[in-house]
Amino acid sequence: MSSTEAGRDVTTIQLLSPTGERVDSDASAEFQPYVDALTDDQLRAFHRDMVLTRRFDVEAAALARQGQLALWVPSHGQEGAQIGLAHATRPQDHLFPSYREHAVALSRGVDPVDILRLLRGHTHGGWNPAEHHNFHVYTLVIGSQTLHATGYAMGLTLDGKAGTGDVETDQAVVTFFGDGATSQGDVSEALVFAASFQTPELFFLQNNQWAISVPVSRQSRTPLVHRAGGFGIPGTQIDGNDVLASYAVSRRDLDAARTGGGPRFIEAMTYRVGAHTSSDDPTKYRTDDELQGWIARDPIARFETYLKGLGETDAFLAELAVECDDLGADIRRRTTTLPKPEIGLMFDHVYSEPHPLMAEQKEWLARYEQSFGPAADAPTDGARS
Repeated sequence: MSSTEAGRDVTTIQLLSPTGERVDSDASAEFQPYVDALTDDQLRAFHRDMVLTRRFDVEAAALARQGQLALWVPSHGQEGAQIGLAHATRPQDHLFPSYREHAVALSRGVDPVDILRLLRGHTHGGWNPAEHHNFHVYTLVIGSQTLHATGYAMGLTLDGKAGTGDVETDQAVVTFFGDGATSQGDVSEALVFAASFQTPELFFLQNNQWAISVPVSRQSRTPLVHRAGGFGIPGTQIDGNDVLASYAVSRRDLDAARTGGGPRFIEAMTYRVGAHTSSDDPTKYRTDDELQGWIARDPIARFETYLKGLGETDAFLAELAVECDDLGADIRRRTTTLPKPEIGLMFDHVYSEPHPLMAEQKEWLARYEQSFGPAADAPTDGARS
């Protein structure tokens, strides 16, 4: 599939059409073997992970509207891009997210309530990456995670953990960012260092068309995938709502990156169906026609049609619906009963080792809280803590 952006032709890799049919073209031929090798169980896992992520998103948005979260960042519409990439990684790979990669987080074993604890203000980090298959913590400072990832990827090479030629053990790094982040200096600096040191890294850009209220057409006069070429990094644009294209291209690029092929860049063309965050009102800056046009390309509906065409049973879909309901109920119960965090928690992990300044500030805050009397330590209602 080809599209024209700003007067320039771009080949967009697509393996599954919006109507759920396999696409056979010259551009897709290289990637067909990756999909042909997938088992029925793997295809079901793709669908299950996308559907469960969507349900998590819906439940979290409802919790935010009810005052249970300080903020919610929806991923509705981007599940195909994320799950395809997630299943293309290997267990030893390290993933550096921004703040919208819920599908990747869940696929890597992160407890969904740990994401909600972060957005409820109960934790500053959320989880230990070493305990969650190398899925690193969310990063709210736009674009900074690309520098973290590139530095880590440089370290892997220096430590001899990448580039040995063994695709089964060599490690790779993935960094996620959006179209708005490409305007940040951090991203350009990361691309410079990645290209200079030939890091084992995949830059995964989810172009969801809007940097809050700024359309991508205003952000860049040229297709964002071409930014990679300016740094000497191979780039590929994919249909980000096609989970098969995301999987196949990511698999190829990650295997090349981890075995000495240098960094790669993927631009996944997708759409943010929901608001930028729960503090945003997208009706102020985009049209309903645009929204409905992208909803018609929904990654979950597309893939369900494809599975049914392969003979998938209604029983699987019914079981998945029950699992979604169970997930939603579990998330709501555990989120609304989260205990009040300790007041001094914010000082505990500023440094890797005990630090006298942190100890002093923690003791001062404890004394300050105690000065208000017993009422200051009284338990608060879980729904308002």
